[in-house]
Amino acid sequence: MLGLGDRLGIDLGTANIVVFARGRGVVLREPSVVAVERRLRRVLAVGEEAREMLGRTPGNIVAIRPLRDGVIADYTITRDMLAHLIRRACGRRGRLFKPLVVICIPSAATSVEKRAALDAARSAGAREAIPIEEPMAAAIGAGLPIEMPGGNMVVDVGGGTTDIAVISLGGIVVSDSVRIGGNHLDEAISRHIRRVYSFDIGEVTAERIKISIGSAYELSQEMEIEVRGRDIISGLPKVVTVSSVEVRSAMSEGVSQIVARVKTILEHTPPELAADIIERGITLTGGGALLRGLDQLLELETGIPVVVADDPISSVAVGTGKVLDSIEKLLLGIRSFG
Repeated sequence: MLGLGDRLGIDLGTANIVVFARGRGVVLREPSVVAVERRLRRVLAVGEEAREMLGRTPGNIVAIRPLRDGVIADYTITRDMLAHLIRRACGRRGRLFKPLVVICIPSAATSVEKRAALDAARSAGAREAIPIEEPMAAAIGAGLPIEMPGGNMVVDVGGGTTDIAVISLGGIVVSDSVRIGGNHLDEAISRHIRRVYSFDIGEVTAERIKISIGSAYELSQEMEIEVRGRDIISGLPKVVTVSSVEVRSAMSEGVSQIVARVKTILEHTPPELAADIIERGITLTGGGALLRGLDQLLELETGIPVVVADDPISSVAVGTGKVLDSIEKLLLGIRSFG
């Protein structure tokens, strides 16, 4: 038996952390941002409250993202962020009984990166941390029949990485991970606006532009948005109008790399499983799945139907939640992974 503590599934994403509690569903969905007092390295705020401070903090406070490209860049801050979120998810019960945690790991993460994530969760208050590969969790959360014989293909477009996998009989047959995701596309938008308009914007503004008018495929009606920022030459505040056409062009290199990796995985998929994928289609998960036209572009480039999961942002966390129901079996099978 596994004791009395809660069971949590954590999608430790570069852009967002989603926490699933067994029996309660998704209980937290917060940006992966921490506000820190610079001198003492003391955590002041976590999640949405810290995200609102990005680019707006005084000199003694810095708002940072402790995760980069799907893995931990700042161990101490990640541990403190996880401790804060675990306390919020468990409430008073968590003080008495430490939770068991299933945590998602990018499929291309190194053994050192995997161990860092597990150690951070344990140090943050988990009595046990069990890893699961991100595309597997995404497929489970999206409701794909992964236990059946037959190919299921999932493309999980996160903030820092895009994980692609073909799954059959409960195992990953072929997979790949490219360190390109929503944050990479935000940076491409910022670089474009700086180069074309001599104009600086923050990462929150870049993300707002992507969400408001960004697309991977030509829109039936193109859009525009007014953007406020700072003129590089004069140093004064400035407003410019940006079109969806130029935003799409700015993101095209990153989007093309994601499409190329999907095609590469299809080329390495065994013929019988490839035939199943043609019939069942490709499932898109992750926040990047919400980018307008990404499903259309993938379908055009591969010739295979593409479906966006019902709740793509929560798919990975929901997948970890479903795994929690059979955690004893998971512990026996993959404890050596961490």
